[in-house]
Amino acid sequence: MEPPHQRLVAVAEIILCSSLPTQILLGAILRLGGVAPMDETGQLSLAFVLTLSVADTLLLVGLMVTLTRAHGEPMAALWLGGRPVRREARLGALLIPVVFLLVVVLLNVLRVAAPWLHNVPTNPLEQLAATPGSAAVFTVVAILAGGVREELQRAFLLQRFERHLGGATVGVVVLSAGFGLGHIVQGWDAVITTGLLGAFWAVLYLRRRSTVAPLVSHAGFNTLEVLRVAVFGV
Repeated sequence: MEPPHQRLVAVAEIILCSSLPTQILLGAILRLGGVAPMDETGQLSLAFVLTLSVADTLLLVGLMVTLTRAHGEPMAALWLGGRPVRREARLGALLIPVVFLLVVVLLNVLRVAAPWLHNVPTNPLEQLAATPGSAAVFTVVAILAGGVREELQRAFLLQRFERHLGGATVGVVVLSAGFGLGHIVQGWDAVITTGLLGAFWAVLYLRRRSTVAPLVSHAGFNTLEVLRVAVFGV
């Protein structure tokens, strides 16, 4: 039987690398530095979102590398596995249109079957891609904070669940629920959709044991979402 302290360490590492404490800390630092989360119109500040996302990505990656090495484990085994990177990247690219289409279908089904779940008429994040310039900047945020940070983070957290906290299935359920709830400002339909997306990318990682395919798929999907808003405004 595993010593209780190992499970406590795993819980502590999950909380530390969940983005919640790091974003609270970084958000407070940005506010002290005069970077407000809202602009003068009352909308989300692109400068705040960009700075917070980049800083949180760098901080989290540093934390995960430090903790993984502290356990005497190689980073390549966690994030790259033993599969060829180019082949995994091609798989991720092939999954981009599939994921995008499934999300479009799911959102439309939810809005027909359960319209009350669409409780946020205007996604506040979509306002960050209102102009070509802001859309380009927000694409960087979507790729870095979404594709890169969240998939490296997902692999790290899944490993803790798999080894110490009930197994991979528990990890997929808990992390996907948390991933969905992290998008609650976009509405309950977005919570359900992103939760299922998180489960898909989590299972893909567990099957491949490489973050490359889910990372490319996630980054590509986020890019298409920004383009959808910037070009079509829907």
